[in-house]
Amino acid sequence: MLLAWRQGDPGALDRLLPLVYSELRQLAHARLRREAPGRTLQTTALVHEAYVRLVDGAQVEWESRSHFYAVCARLMRRILVDRARARGSLKRGGHVPQIALGDWLEAVPARDEELLALDRALERLAGSDPRKGAVVELRYFGGLTIEETAEALGVSRDTVMRDWQMARVWLRRELRGVGA
Repeated sequence: MLLAWRQGDPGALDRLLPLVYSELRQLAHARLRREAPGRTLQTTALVHEAYVRLVDGAQVEWESRSHFYAVCARLMRRILVDRARARGSLKRGGHVPQIALGDWLEAVPARDEELLALDRALERLAGSDPRKGAVVELRYFGGLTIEETAEALGVSRDTVMRDWQMARVWLRRELRGVGA
């Protein structure tokens, strides 16, 4: 179905979504569990926003199932980071938002600051070592296993494990004191 979608079959994505929906919900739920309590973004909303961005985005040359989930992980990361930035700008007196019924503004906890700091650190890591940055994104934001990450990146399981360990140490050092 990914190949059919890539080749322009407009219904392929509609046929694909029911097959991958539960896995995308699991990825989104795992990521949202790390968010501060009281957030208005729910698992379903994150999956739907990722779907909208996936459909609206440029054509992707799908390589595999793992590649599809890697792209979804990246989209979910961008959505969460964009929301954290928006809350941060509101906290600092940014423009007045359009609020949907039931969405209430609240004090921005350190979790947003931590997410933004992680995003900046991840950008620096990816700038100096793109593969390690990809490993963190797939594992942390995408919830992919070591094996799935290895498949998505076309490297060995051992390489992913080394990159994951080194990247975690690097990020821990970079983020020391953030949110403390």
